[in-house]
Amino acid sequence: MTLAGKQIVVGVGGGIAAFKAVELVRELQRRGAKVRVAMTASACRFVGPVTFAGLTGAPALTDLWDPRYPGEAHVELAEWADAIVVAPATANLLARAAQGMADDIVLATLSCARGPVLVAPAMHERMWRAPSTQRNVERLRADGVTLVGPVKGALANGSVGEGRMVEPNEIADAVQRALRTHDLSNSTVIVSAGPTQEDLDPVRFLSNKSSGRMGYALAAAARDRGAEVILVSGPVDLAAPSGVETLRVRSAREMQHAIDDALPRADVVIMTAAVADYRPADPKPSKIKKQGDSMSVELIKNPDILAELGKKRTGKRPVLVGFAMETNDVIAYGKKKLVEKRVDLVIANEARVAFGGDDTQATLIDHKREDTLPPMGKLELAHHILDRVKLLLGAAPGGATRNRRGRAPRAPRPVRRPRGRSRSKA
Repeated sequence: MTLAGKQIVVGVGGGIAAFKAVELVRELQRRGAKVRVAMTASACRFVGPVTFAGLTGAPALTDLWDPRYPGEAHVELAEWADAIVVAPATANLLARAAQGMADDIVLATLSCARGPVLVAPAMHERMWRAPSTQRNVERLRADGVTLVGPVKGALANGSVGEGRMVEPNEIADAVQRALRTHDLSNSTVIVSAGPTQEDLDPVRFLSNKSSGRMGYALAAAARDRGAEVILVSGPVDLAAPSGVETLRVRSAREMQHAIDDALPRADVVIMTAAVADYRPADPKPSKIKKQGDSMSVELIKNPDILAELGKKRTGKRPVLVGFAMETNDVIAYGKKKLVEKRVDLVIANEARVAFGGDDTQATLIDHKREDTLPPMGKLELAHHILDRVKLLLGAAPGGATRNRRGRAPRAPRPVRRPRGRSRSKA
């Protein structure tokens, strides 16, 4: 009964997967939630409103002008809901939601949401991969909407591809995660993300394939769980999460300085950034011209930010979390990193599944155990990591996280503005 007392609105879109919305309603109820349903006109072609009325004991809303609501049905429904989940969410529904349209009961309710909003896309793979759909998805994510799926599987026309709606129990799991209490309130979390760039000359640099998605997912997840979040980001093509203090850097040394500046405020440091191990010893002031058939570049070692944090911290604060991205012997290297860098938790994964995409697979390794998780989205993995961080911090009565000295939660500290780096708080 993990959703006991929660009130969930299920918005049903007009796709063949609408039949699964019936299972979703039952699953949410099984976990203790009260459920009400809103349906688009197209959804009513796939499953009848009376089905949901029978399940929930309340009529399914299909019309903005429902005479049973003398006021505004969508406002009342959104005010009632602790969370709203749309399943299935068609390409059309995603597009209209991304544009802020509110011309049916589902979209109008979304526009009034006061709590988490989740959408479970379902469509043909070509529709899902269409550039317009991906633009709409990115806009919704930037607005704080949680995407649950889609996954690869059998589609309505009999083909197999990415676009299948995730199963109802997985959607219910996502709703539970979205409704977690603010168990990281009164904690400050530093997250590093993305690659670094080390200049060879004014037009060339050494870097890597990190997209920054894991770090950005962790920053958003920690924010949603009540933490004050400082995101130290290398160069990535991602929008800064709203409500997160974002410091943008380029090189390993710039990242180290930004983290050091913020460190006095930190209860937790999570190093997801793929920091360059080496940098050119002698970056040139002008463009290097092509000469001969080969060229040698002398490289010197960059600071090992995580290892240096491990060496200089006193006791177990801040909690230190590192990532071990490898191409082979992933768990062995993760365990080695845990000890050598004096950290509390290592997230070990393979480069082939970690770089670039929204999904990943990882093993969580601490000094007592290792847990290999199944494949999942990066936001879902972020919450698994933060669950472990919460245990490492220890919880105070009432769910608030203790500060570094184990005292009552501290008052917010003033924000210090480091020099020489761009900064934003979206």
